[in-house]
Amino acid sequence: MRNVILTALLSVIAVVSGNVEELDDKFKDYLKHELWLVEFYAPWCAYCHTFEPIWHEVGAELKSMGSPVNVGKIDTTVHTSIASEFNIRGYPTIKLFKGELSFDYKGPRTKDAIIEFTNRVSGPVVRPLSSVQLFQHVMSRHDLIFVYIGRESLLKKEYYKAATEYIVHTYFFTASEEVLPKAVTLQDVPAVAVFKDRTYYLYNEFLDDDLSSWINRERFPSYFQIDSFSLYQMGELSKPVFLHKYYIFFTFFFYLPYFPIPFTVNKLSEVERPSIIVLNMTIDGYCLPESKIETIEDLLRFVNSVLDGSAKLLGGNGFLQHVKRSLYKAKSTVVSMFQAAPFFSCFVFGLPVGIVALVIWATCTAVPADDEKPVEGATASPVLDAHGKKAIELQPDSTEKTSEAKKED
Repeated sequence: MRNVILTALLSVIAVVSGNVEELDDKFKDYLKHELWLVEFYAPWCAYCHTFEPIWHEVGAELKSMGSPVNVGKIDTTVHTSIASEFNIRGYPTIKLFKGELSFDYKGPRTKDAIIEFTNRVSGPVVRPLSSVQLFQHVMSRHDLIFVYIGRESLLKKEYYKAATEYIVHTYFFTASEEVLPKAVTLQDVPAVAVFKDRTYYLYNEFLDDDLSSWINRERFPSYFQIDSFSLYQMGELSKPVFLHKYYIFFTFFFYLPYFPIPFTVNKLSEVERPSIIVLNMTIDGYCLPESKIETIEDLLRFVNSVLDGSAKLLGGNGFLQHVKRSLYKAKSTVVSMFQAAPFFSCFVFGLPVGIVALVIWATCTAVPADDEKPVEGATASPVLDAHGKKAIELQPDSTEKTSEAKKED
């Protein structure tokens, strides 16, 4: 029995490297009984090579913490069926498998952020807050949390359902009225509250949308360090962050390593930091101030120019911009491939070029076949003469027959 188990484990794990296990397509057999944090990668991906040391740090940290989560990675160019089954569209892709559910990680590619995501998602979807001290401890550790207050109800069922969907973004708790801060005033119980920005907001089932939509809108702090993933999530919600429904307003106090392609083609890559930018998420456009902003009056003047349409709109999603972005993305992909795996990239691009060149060479150097000659002894096709009558068919002994015919005449 022991040998059978050992053989099964070896069939699942191809290579063990430190705290990260190299997996094959049979690891799916263990997903129902174990927690797995898996990186889907490709050998030619430059980002995957840059991310590899961080991934090993994640594995080592989780193992030292005694986490029940196994850390692995799988090469989707070898196990292509895995890439199709799990809908892998980019690299590196990180997924946490918990029973029959899978959760995509779309945050910053840092060790601390990935470990925080892993600990949050691998644990209970909704965690109880049983004391005032525990509530204060949680508030000191997290900038934003959702809390359900009260006993069993239909609202609680909706809350658990929404928590399962949005656990990848934030924490969900339950608590009684006794453990809440004294500053919290409830008009009715049960209730759902979000604590953020050093205050709290209550869900109103009559004024707000359904609970899931409300949680999806309120899971963003009013001011926070943004990345390309949260940027587009906010854009999809059309969340009014500053003054206008269709614009998102923030300060570039840092460089975004995962800033989206639509905003990297024009002058955005040349913007000095810190700077101010206004993004139009509906058309992938943006506005930059024409002069340096030093006072509040300069800032208000710039914002008003955006609102009244006088500010120059850069970027956009027109045909020319799509072409530029496609060329930019193709160039970036090819360069990253050659930097990460030059020999493999030469083979990938050289093979089809070589085949096409061989076909062209064979076509140009081919010798045309000679015209077919009549086979000796073959009968020619009947030909009509000028009067529309059949001509005499030539046979091999046609000359002898003609002489005999003359003698008879």
